[in-house]
Amino acid sequence: MTISNEKRSSLKRTQRDYSLAFKLQVVDEIEKGHLTYKQSQKKYGIQGRSTVLIWLRKHGTLDWTSKVPMKKKAPPKTFISQLEAKIKRLEAEKEILNRAIDIADNTLGTDIRKKSCPCRSKLPKGNRGRTIYYRTNS
Repeated sequence: MTISNEKRSSLKRTQRDYSLAFKLQVVDEIEKGHLTYKQSQKKYGIQGRSTVLIWLRKHGTLDWTSKVPMKKKAPPKTFISQLEAKIKRLEAEKEILNRAIDIADNTLGTDIRKKSCPCRSKLPKGNRGRTIYYRTNS
């Protein structure tokens, strides 16, 4: 009694059916590019999703080890908290730089900032050193 190729391809196999010769044949077909691992699963009725991939790693000639580990993404909450910390740090740096400019202005008697800079008008009056009045065109 012979089984046609069509019926044979739809038969499901069990794990003990897989001989070393069979595994090597499947791996060889995949590595030569005749089939993808999913096509070989369908063709030979291999049930496990990762079974063929394990065979490829174990018996294949291609290098399946990754040289660079995959970078895991941080969860959104962690990412948000990192961004919030960065914002606080940048705001503190900005405040320090603004104070340094004010000290330089007072010490040297200069006006380093442009008069149209909106950042100067947002500083508290005590941090600005000299009071400068801005003209508006209204």
